[in-house]
Amino acid sequence: MKKTTESDSLYNHLEELSTLELLRNINKEDQRVPFAVEKAIPAIEQLTEAVTAKMKEGGRLFYIGAGTSGRLGIVDASECPPTFGVPQGLVIGLIAGGDSAIRKAVEFAEDDEQQGWKDLLAHEITSQDFVIGIAASGTTPYVIGALKKCGEHHISTGAIVCNAGSPVAAAAQFPVEVVVGPEFVTGSTRMKSGTAQKLVLNMISTSVMIRLGRVKGNKMVDMQLSNNKLVDRGVKMIMQETALDEQRATQLLEQYGSVRKAVEAYQNNQ
Repeated sequence: MKKTTESDSLYNHLEELSTLELLRNINKEDQRVPFAVEKAIPAIEQLTEAVTAKMKEGGRLFYIGAGTSGRLGIVDASECPPTFGVPQGLVIGLIAGGDSAIRKAVEFAEDDEQQGWKDLLAHEITSQDFVIGIAASGTTPYVIGALKKCGEHHISTGAIVCNAGSPVAAAAQFPVEVVVGPEFVTGSTRMKSGTAQKLVLNMISTSVMIRLGRVKGNKMVDMQLSNNKLVDRGVKMIMQETALDEQRATQLLEQYGSVRKAVEAYQNNQ
């Protein structure tokens, strides 16, 4: 297959460019990303609907990838509990090479076609769950092997890739192909490809959580109150929903521990 992610950059002699020229050209390339994502919305919709259906039945969502792709999945998974108040372990990110690979690359970890499935088995994956493989190239053995094994065990799968016609996409039931073209630095898929993957992950997890009832109106009513900024935000949300003053809203939040519970308790007592 032809990998546009490995195609030569549209720019050359980068070392001869000024800082301003570098920044403007990187930004010019970045502007292509949301348009590529827009073209993939029908596929993203199908994937999101499939994930939502599984999670409404009690299933978990797994992201699995290597390098930047794996790290992006871990970031998205780790942000679901504090943002939406879901339990730890409902959305899980796995990376080739294990947790140590989050900070430091583990050589050749992505080339093991058996390890992805082993990592999923360590979490006692079942056919109730959903697995999304993330791979800019679409050729990562770690991801391909995991998706193929999932298929053999009747586990639903999706994929987010940045090349057309890739083996990763072929191994998934609900593939999303976001073709962003050559990277500014040839082959550096942490750039446009990584940005595209991050955007798609934002779209999927946010839409799924909204469909699961974890947002009310446009507010994160189930967010974890893990710092002063979030407590202050929670108080303001209660004030807006109930017309209470700040002191009473603060008391309610302290009493019930979440915006949703505080608002519901107040409304039920009216």
